[in-house]
Amino acid sequence: MADIDRINYLAKKAKTEGLTPEEAQEQKALRKEYIAGFRRSLQSQLDNTVILRPDGTAHRLKRKDDGR
Repeated sequence: MADIDRINYLAKKAKTEGLTPEEAQEQKALRKEYIAGFRRSLQSQLDNTVILRPDGTAHRLKRKDDGR
């Protein structure tokens, strides 16, 4: 939770007084790390999602091949 607090602090500081180059780099790295963690969490949640059909059958979601 400390990372999100630091991200919020740096965002507020950027709006009010500006960031030093070191703080701007730190903000960029923290945001990148936060987004990566969010994506991992969402992927894990989707990997464990089950669709229940009206006939009682269940199946897991499959990853759509998007051509990447």
